[in-house]
Amino acid sequence: MPSLKDVKMKIVGVGKTKQITKAMNMVASAKLRGAQSRIERFRPYASKYHDVLAELSRKVEGSAHPLLTEHEEKKSCAIIMVTSDRGLCGSFNGNIISAAMKLAKEKAGAGMQVSFACVGRKGRDAVRASTYETISAYADRMGSIDFALASTVAQEVINGYEAMTYDEVWLVYGEFVSMGHQPPRTLCLLPLATPEAASSEEAAEPAEAGKARCEYLYEPDEEKLLAELLPRYVKVQVYRGLLDTSASEHAARMAAMDNATRNCNEMIGMLTLLYNKTRQASITSELIDIVGGAEALNG
Repeated sequence: MPSLKDVKMKIVGVGKTKQITKAMNMVASAKLRGAQSRIERFRPYASKYHDVLAELSRKVEGSAHPLLTEHEEKKSCAIIMVTSDRGLCGSFNGNIISAAMKLAKEKAGAGMQVSFACVGRKGRDAVRASTYETISAYADRMGSIDFALASTVAQEVINGYEAMTYDEVWLVYGEFVSMGHQPPRTLCLLPLATPEAASSEEAAEPAEAGKARCEYLYEPDEEKLLAELLPRYVKVQVYRGLLDTSASEHAARMAAMDNATRNCNEMIGMLTLLYNKTRQASITSELIDIVGGAEALNG
């Protein structure tokens, strides 16, 4: 049985750990409010941007822009993986890395050469430990996300796709669904699919009364607008992935630190019980020694 001093030292140590985890929980909660507000404000813009781009894409051919053209031979694939810079957020980073590696394995099995563009230290370290090539890595940038970072990352893969260096471009990030749910999401960025099937299905359905479909006139023409909007669409999606991952990271860390604090409370309770048992055994042993000494003197 451990000594009273050892048990007491363990209780003090676990108590200090509890203070750290509780403080980290409060910091993650404060950061989450700002990150959640940013992604909730940006999602309507990204959704409307997609609707406008889909409407424009219906009016042009697939060869109107290089980002709409699907390459005949699929030889290479670029994956943008967004993770956090720091740990202590449960299995959040591990789930994103597992989803990215699963996608890379599928593409490599199809005969494609896979390369990674990493945003976040955890993803960068995972790719460096693998056999895949790293296009670029941006570590220690998740604490200060801006559109310039998303634009830089997206422009690299856009240039590579237009130069036929990459035949597909994918984005893997953590989607913020709720406080307790941040699943990894895989999104194909390039080539951009023209929604021809959706438009044909809508045309086949009879129009509802009083809900005629609107026709828009664009100035300048659709092809010139696409040349400006398509690259920005890729940048918008990358920026959305950065914001989603940032909010998801803080939510996952908040949950992980809350669990750690509860575990510390349970451990302190167990150690306190052990301390009391050890103290009681020590007192009992001393009493036995005293009674034995007294009996020896009386004898």
